[in-house]
Amino acid sequence: MLEIEQLRYRADGKTILHGVDLSVGENEIHALLGANGSGKTTLARVVMGCAGYTAVAGRVRFRGRDLAGMPMHERARLGITMAWQEPARFEGLTVACFLSLGRDGAAPADCLTRVGLDPDAFLGRALDKTLSGGERKRIELAAVLALQPRLALLDEPAAGIDMPSLEEIGNVILELKRAGASVLLITHVDSVARIAGRASCLCGGRIVFSGDPAAAAERYRRRGCVTCDGVRCAT
Repeated sequence: MLEIEQLRYRADGKTILHGVDLSVGENEIHALLGANGSGKTTLARVVMGCAGYTAVAGRVRFRGRDLAGMPMHERARLGITMAWQEPARFEGLTVACFLSLGRDGAAPADCLTRVGLDPDAFLGRALDKTLSGGERKRIELAAVLALQPRLALLDEPAAGIDMPSLEEIGNVILELKRAGASVLLITHVDSVARIAGRASCLCGGRIVFSGDPAAAAERYRRRGCVTCDGVRCAT
């Protein structure tokens, strides 16, 4: 489904990704573990084709197709979607409209129910600052379900009182898998990785381990990284 080969990315004169190799199979949940600053979100943004995130070397292929030079909206049309660590607000857009943007997607009301929100209370609301961070995150997860993607890049949200629990996020991931999607789950919580079929550890912009999720979680926990310095996991 997704093949990343020797991917390098630089910003402000600094190399952030150092020749990353990573693959996600058909209908696979692959967890990407790494401390803050390890390059996880940057990698996801390069794959998604976000503005300003163009690789300086390497390749990203989606279902065998090279994505080089392809803008984000075209990647979305191919079936790639991303849930951001900090979900966006869209002044003037209702939740119902937001969840209906994908062509032939799942019913908005059903998707809201599946993330624990009452459709009657939320479909008519504006996707703006009147919503809490947790509500926006749940709506974003509902949008991922509504789009019925082939590949979902899920950047786990920062902790917060009303943020979705790990169990709720896990349920969404399993629903995506049941629908036939592949998931790249980006996280800094080792227990979350256990939901995956495979897991990789990213340190200092390098993949330092790929394989069994329990082994990846154990390695990550043993290193005890909080903020990535690019050294601790490299040995």
